[in-house]
Amino acid sequence: MSDSLADSLFLKALRREPVHRTPMWMMRQAGRYLPEYRQTRERAGSFLVLAKTPELACEVTLQPLRRFRLDAAILFSDILIIPDAMGLGLGFETGEGPVFARPVRSAADIRNLPGLDPVSDIRYVMDAVTLIRRELPADIPLIGFAGSPWTVATYMIEGRGSKDFRLAKGLLYSEPEAAGELMNHLADITADYLLAQVEAGANALMIFDTWGGVLTPDHYRKFSLESLQRITDRVRSKAPEIPVILFSKGCAAHLEALAETGCQGLGVDWTLNIGEARKRVGEKVALQGNLDPVVLNAGPEAIRAEAAKVIESFGPHPGHIFNLGHGINPAVPPDHVRVLVEAVEEFSRKPEKGSPANGV
Repeated sequence: MSDSLADSLFLKALRREPVHRTPMWMMRQAGRYLPEYRQTRERAGSFLVLAKTPELACEVTLQPLRRFRLDAAILFSDILIIPDAMGLGLGFETGEGPVFARPVRSAADIRNLPGLDPVSDIRYVMDAVTLIRRELPADIPLIGFAGSPWTVATYMIEGRGSKDFRLAKGLLYSEPEAAGELMNHLADITADYLLAQVEAGANALMIFDTWGGVLTPDHYRKFSLESLQRITDRVRSKAPEIPVILFSKGCAAHLEALAETGCQGLGVDWTLNIGEARKRVGEKVALQGNLDPVVLNAGPEAIRAEAAKVIESFGPHPGHIFNLGHGINPAVPPDHVRVLVEAVEEFSRKPEKGSPANGV
């Protein structure tokens, strides 16, 4: 780690070290709420071209950091890059989102899935990571990421996004052994994919388990948590110095189990008070979150008030990274993001020794 990165507030918070203010970044901070992103996306012609062109992925990764004082960058990519590289025919339909031409629907389909060498088969992601790391300020960490096996599998099985996950959840009941094989296969590839990002220059890793909350408790432990554990174990055995953050949306009931995986940080959505979350996990992990993203569509006063609530709820303890409970809504005005960034800095900054706490 470079000397500049050693002083990163984001990395210090993940190590639960004292910081002079709460660091922050935002999920989907590079995205459609920024006019410059929309212009770059239009120039690319499609989302996949944007994600698969290292120079363009680098550009949109850097865009929010040019506007706002954020403490980390996150690679611009997509959680479905792995199944796309497997040849499932990923496309994006207007108003529909991601669609796979060749979904995985049976035990035979699962057995026929290929392995992947991320360095060669997903080279464009590694090239983007290397380029972003070179272009980023030396003191700003780069977060690499991947989707959780269960979340990625829902799209592979359904063939698209879903409201009820009838096919994906149905496979867990009808073909549990095959479903377990799929999760293990995806977990091993995902771990290698994340490690390749580290080799290319990523300084921290995050795994997005967006659809973990749709599972029964038993199925969550078997088909999501075990996969997250498998990835975390593999990454930590190969790159113990790289912090791993797990974000399992809608899974407050499993917070303690997630904290026991050996990860360094947990993302918390807006359905759980972050002070309560801190009490439940104790000293095990840092916590990231948990502002309701919709607050950013409200006015500046509401944004400041809700940011203050999150900071006050966590309290004067080490290990807090301010973030949203999920990604930024595309309709959010960029000026509202600026209000949030400035509010977090104002409300979380600790007074210097010998100075009055209120600064007057």
